[in-house]
Amino acid sequence: MGERLWAVFKTLLFTVLLPGSVTVLIPYYLVRPVSWPESAGIGAVGVVLIALGATSYLWCAWNFAWVGLGTPAPIDPPRKLVAVGLYRFVRNPMYVAVVSVLLGEGLIFESWLLFAYAFIAWTSSHLFVVLYEEPTLRRKFGPQYDEYRRHVPRWIPKW
Repeated sequence: MGERLWAVFKTLLFTVLLPGSVTVLIPYYLVRPVSWPESAGIGAVGVVLIALGATSYLWCAWNFAWVGLGTPAPIDPPRKLVAVGLYRFVRNPMYVAVVSVLLGEGLIFESWLLFAYAFIAWTSSHLFVVLYEEPTLRRKFGPQYDEYRRHVPRWIPKW
């Protein structure tokens, strides 16, 4: 039990430092709003995207710590393949969640700069996944990961 709680603590610390910076600190410096935008309809969609993204990220981070006994940090990854929760539908729901938060912020603040930032974040995530994460997971988990890859798409769930 102590091992799981330690993994949860490290995951929370990582979440504040990296996804927290990517979704809160950097957008704040990109936009620095003086006041909230006027169009409530689009802003409401943005709030929903942020809520879904944040909830999804936290659920996935919990699974990494509790099930995988690791963190989202590449230097302390899960020791077990995590294929539960949202990982049953897409292989990279944390990245999807972070980009959802950024798109929601783009809608709330009506900022093309935030949309461009979200695109850069997704492109960077895609390259990281393809060039580093997937080869690393393949080496670490072998046939188990290959089977998972055959059944679960990288970004968009199969309905």
